[in-house]
This record gives sequence, C-alpha cells and structure tokens, in this order.
Amino acid sequence: MQCIEIREHLFDLMAGETVTPEVKAHFEKCPACSAELNSMNKTLALLDEWKAPEDTSPYFMTRLRARVREEAGKEVSTGWLSWFRKPAIAVSMAVLFIVSISLFNGANNSDKHVKDSKTATVSATNDLQYLDKNSDVLQNLELLDDLGDNSPMANP
Repeated sequence: MQCIEIREHLFDLMAGETVTPEVKAHFEKCPACSAELNSMNKTLALLDEWKAPEDTSPYFMTRLRARVREEAGKEVSTGWLSWFRKPAIAVSMAVLFIVSISLFNGANNSDKHVKDSKTATVSATNDLQYLDKNSDVLQNLELLDDLGDNSPMANP
C-alpha cells in the first residue's frame, strides 16, 4: 500500500478502531507515516491538557448579546435598491409595473380600433348592415319617442 492510502486510516488508528494488519505493518515499517502518527498523538495530548482561561469578564456575554441586538437593529443597506430586499414592496412594485404595461398596450390597441373605424369606407352596404344589426334598438327608440309625446312632463 502507498502512504497516501495509509494516511486515510490515520484517524482510525488514533481513535483505537480496528484497522487491517496491513495498515499496522505499514506504520511500523514506514518512518514518515510513523512520525506523522506520533506527531498527531502529541498534538492530541497537548489539547487534552489545555484548559480554557477562567479570567474572562463576567459581563462579556451580556455585552456580546447587547452588541448582537444592536447590529441586528441596524438597517442592512440604505442604497436605492434597499427596498428590493423587502418582499412586500418588491411584489407590489412588480404588480404596478405589469399593470402599467398592460394599460399602455391597451391604450395602443384602442387607438388602432379608432383609426380602423375612421379609415373604413363609408358605403350604403355598411350602413344597411349597421341598421340590420341594431334594428331592435332602433325600434325601441321609436317607442320612446312616441311615449315622450304623451307623457305629463312633455305637456306643460
């Protein structure tokens, strides 16, 4: 086995887990791998002996929590795109944008209909078709004219 493959098993050997006899034999024969193992064991022994200092300020955690609250209360950004980080404002701006575009397109389409009706040729056939489509409405208007003459308001 090569040293690179053996070093993958270094932490297993240090933790006391079972490793193959081939890995143990390599650590006994290879001076570089055995030096690495000894160095790691010494480092872990030093870490086991180390104790955290007990002379920290008793108000350290209180000040830390106050500082965290203070930083959380600050505005993230005051740039012109800071509103975009707030979802409600961003969604309302997007809806406003879409509505304004649709209104703009609707105004353009209605102008086309007005232009089309102005450019349509006036002919007797078009007039007859219009009268045929609206004959019921025109007949009701004639009835209203007849009622208007007999109404009490028409005679003062």
